Amino acid sequence: MTLRGRFAPSPTGPLHFGSLVAALASYLDAKATGAEWLVRMEDVDAPRTVPGAADAILRSLEAHGLQWDGPVMVQSQRLDAYRDALKRLGTAVYPCGCSRRDVTGRYPGTCRAGIPAGREARAIRLRVPDDRPIQFHDRLRGSISESLDQTCGDFVLLRADGIFAYQLAVVVDDAAQGITDVVRGADLLDSTARQVYLYEGLNAQPIPRYLHIPVVVGTTGEKLSKQTGALALDDTKAAQSLWQALDFLRQSPPEELSGAPPRTLLRWGVENWNWSAL
Repeated sequence: MTLRGRFAPSPTGPLHFGSLVAALASYLDAKATGAEWLVRMEDVDAPRTVPGAADAILRSLEAHGLQWDGPVMVQSQRLDAYRDALKRLGTAVYPCGCSRRDVTGRYPGTCRAGIPAGREARAIRLRVPDDRPIQFHDRLRGSISESLDQTCGDFVLLRADGIFAYQLAVVVDDAAQGITDVVRGADLLDSTARQVYLYEGLNAQPIPRYLHIPVVVGTTGEKLSKQTGALALDDTKAAQSLWQALDFLRQSPPEELSGAPPRTLLRWGVENWNWSAL
């Protein structure tokens, strides 16, 4: 089996330091084991996509020496694959007439046995098991077990606005690309059980190994993101940003490399990658 990691940004704005940390961690983890490292643009949520952002992200990755293997997959070009996945799930999926205002927290199963009178189908949900916890292994946190019926309930795969949900698209794409190792922010840890359950329902292989890394937060304690006003990376200062990202990941880069070019920093990072230090 060919080992493959990936970085899958959403083109809702330019690359920032938090996304650089995620990209660097996945890159180092892949290259330290001789794996391929792929890039995928997760632009399935079209209203949030910013024109030109995908190209800007790719240019920024290149400026930081993070060269990917093979073509870049683009989610907006794969809608037929998501439709096919819905069909393959068969009776495990059902139409739901609930709006977001109707659901706070866990979905209570309102439309499981049919849409109540006076409502129309809006979204498509996946029926989760009532009495079977989903188990997976995170390389930092060990074995994790989650009962989806207790934490989230039946979850949306196709939104009311006709957009395929992240949970479905990411599983279909990871399976299609043969991703064996997913390295991503810990803010996505609570999505993992849902995705493992989808792997099972689609009979997709391989189910990846997971490593959820600490996320970069701003001065208010919120995750650094485009939504919280994260500043775009300055590609002319790529070496400085890479050294800081290595330091954030607790890889202890030597001070003498603080002014080294990106290629030198990445070579050191691959040779000294220690994911357990996270």
